[in-house]
Amino acid sequence: MADWHIGVIGGSGLYEPGALEDAQEIAVNSAFGEPSGPVTTGQLGGVKFTFIARHGAGHKRAPSEVNFRANIDVLKRCGVTDVLAISAIGSLKEEFAPGDFVAVDQLIDRTVGRERSFFGEGIVAHVPLADPVCPRLTELACKAAKKAGAKVHKGGIYVAIEGPQFSTRAESHLYRNWGADVIGMTAMPEARLAREAELPYALMGMVTDYDCWRDETADVDVTDILKVMAENSNKARTMLEALVAQLPKKREASPIDTILDYAIITPREAWDISAVTKLDAVAGRLIDMFPHRGS
Repeated sequence: MADWHIGVIGGSGLYEPGALEDAQEIAVNSAFGEPSGPVTTGQLGGVKFTFIARHGAGHKRAPSEVNFRANIDVLKRCGVTDVLAISAIGSLKEEFAPGDFVAVDQLIDRTVGRERSFFGEGIVAHVPLADPVCPRLTELACKAAKKAGAKVHKGGIYVAIEGPQFSTRAESHLYRNWGADVIGMTAMPEARLAREAELPYALMGMVTDYDCWRDETADVDVTDILKVMAENSNKARTMLEALVAQLPKKREASPIDTILDYAIITPREAWDISAVTKLDAVAGRLIDMFPHRGS
């Protein structure tokens, strides 16, 4: 299964020293600024994995401070083929209880002020995002989570808010009226950027609490969230081990692998050379065909 290389975005608690064979912590530079921290790469059951802690070591970066572009760029530079994001989420539905896992399949972006694209400033691209997650990787992650003993809901609409504050009660009711099932602060623009980098992306959300729409209960309590997060982390680690067993021996090509073929609208002869340089990883497959110009 050497052609699979799974990138995992989540907390540092998702892996433990000794869990990966040939583990190495590597600082990888990005053309888009400073990533959240170094990556840890190694083998798990014969499959290559690369981890990056979304909020950095010690959870020092607030959601709006995460350099999502750099994190995705770094994973692409490491040779990752597919990305599994693991995130804590709040529930907007009674049946999605704390401790449950939700395989998100749709996203509503309410974030503001975050860099949402690798493109622009010399090369323009419009990737399709109607279905923002990879169905193949999502299905594999669902099976793995069930094997790990988690109660899994397959499918859910995630509303991404800016944070770092939790929602007001009025906002929580609004999101429920929109049809959203869960709420979080990090899936966007992460999923957008993974698509632009031609990386199939799946999001497994771990429910930590009910959002504040339940009028008869108290507001969201961080202490309770941290307790559930610790319990879910054990299942998440087991899920990754089970994922290895679910992976087909051969990774068949995904349509997302070549999504930029029909997304870049700037004619090649008009590509800005400085933009080309920054996109050497994200769009490296196409950049390699770029005719180098003399000065």
